[in-house]
Amino acid sequence: MQSFTCPACHARVYFDNLFCACGALLYYEPEAQAMWNQAAPCSNRDSIQCNWAAVPDAALCRSCRMSDMLPALNVGDNQRLLARAERAKRWVLANLANWQWFTDADPGARPRFLMLSEHTGGQRAAQIVMGHAGGQITINVTEADQLIRLQRQHQLGEQYRSMVGHFRHELAHFLFDRLTLADGFSDAFRALFGDERADYAAALQSHYENPAAPGEDHITAYATAHPHEDWAETVAHLLHMVDFTDSFVSAGLDMKTLPADYAPYADDDADHLLSIAAEVAIAINDINRALDNTDLYPFVLTPAIREKMCFAHGWLKRHAARGA
Repeated sequence: MQSFTCPACHARVYFDNLFCACGALLYYEPEAQAMWNQAAPCSNRDSIQCNWAAVPDAALCRSCRMSDMLPALNVGDNQRLLARAERAKRWVLANLANWQWFTDADPGARPRFLMLSEHTGGQRAAQIVMGHAGGQITINVTEADQLIRLQRQHQLGEQYRSMVGHFRHELAHFLFDRLTLADGFSDAFRALFGDERADYAAALQSHYENPAAPGEDHITAYATAHPHEDWAETVAHLLHMVDFTDSFVSAGLDMKTLPADYAPYADDDADHLLSIAAEVAIAINDINRALDNTDLYPFVLTPAIREKMCFAHGWLKRHAARGA
């Protein structure tokens, strides 16, 4: 994510800041990808600290307009959890806008979000299953609670679990549906990932009954379950790598192998991008280990995984604004 400055005083500000230290109000304008000091505020600014500018002639911003259902904010910690979850959503949408997804230039469909909570006012509801179906994405905001999320990460034996990761994974399913409208995508996808028309429910049941190791061909164990999940996990990890590399560059950090004025989202050479991202990950992993923290990115990119990421990168970057 790029760095931002306050237009009033030119001091550095951050993506979710509502105001600058100089006292000026801040509004993120997603189309301009910049902070403004004056704009019509999203009507969720006070309730969930949404700092995005409202869509012209509307009460909500581009991100909040995509949420069709919200949890009861007067119950438990739902207001705080929703604020954290919506912040993660805004971050992911802002990243994808670098490739023109869901911008004014994109004529295609938008995802719709059901932001649900297990805190319902009475006895806690059963665990909500996140997923995508027919353009609608279900997100369990309960996992915005870090302790709950870490417990489930341990229960599921996952190396990595985050709200940003959930949004990237589920949006990858939505983007798949958009890309199937593009000529040549489905045939090329099946040649690399397998036939996504295989019975999904049966594949998931088999995966949970007999989970497979990721091996050399998959980025995670869950990616082995079905071609749809292989795609979603691959895309989510591609977006992780592009974004942390972009954040590294935007922070003014440098490495010997980093080209001058490098812009990760603008790089058309996916293999080059992944090589740089891997070096950034290794460097930050070393810093984390010096503090006895877990690795930033504890995954290995095999040749087969890199090939899938390069495929996803090409289609996501070049076909964002296609497909009504």
